[in-house]
Amino acid sequence: MSGAPVLDSEGLAKAVQRDRAVHGWLTAAREADLPVITSASVPVEVIRPRINDAALRRTLSRLRVEPVTRALARSAAALLRAAGPHGRRYAVDAMLCATAPHHPGRGTVLISDVEDIGLLTAAPPRVTAEKA
Repeated sequence: MSGAPVLDSEGLAKAVQRDRAVHGWLTAAREADLPVITSASVPVEVIRPRINDAALRRTLSRLRVEPVTRALARSAAALLRAAGPHGRRYAVDAMLCATAPHHPGRGTVLISDVEDIGLLTAAPPRVTAEKA
């Protein structure tokens, strides 16, 4: 693991469902005393009819849920501007990429679409993407 895992909506949903691969990432982070991070905007994407609310709350209680601040929004917008993609498809991904460098070491975004993150992570060298 190259740094603190940062969960996108797919990573969070898999954590709630105790997916074996994501659970392995979270266990490794805990053993390395690394925080597991997500953006406050991510749980909104995870709410679905089939998501277990109690499991979601329990999972979120173990994560560092970072607020979407004005400064973070500016950083995310700058990433989008530099990379070229725009719109809601990339908005939360950009917020995750802007959040990751605020923590020690490299941030590893666990994401469902590594290619999308690849567009946004070319500039900040402290952020990598892994398939969730």
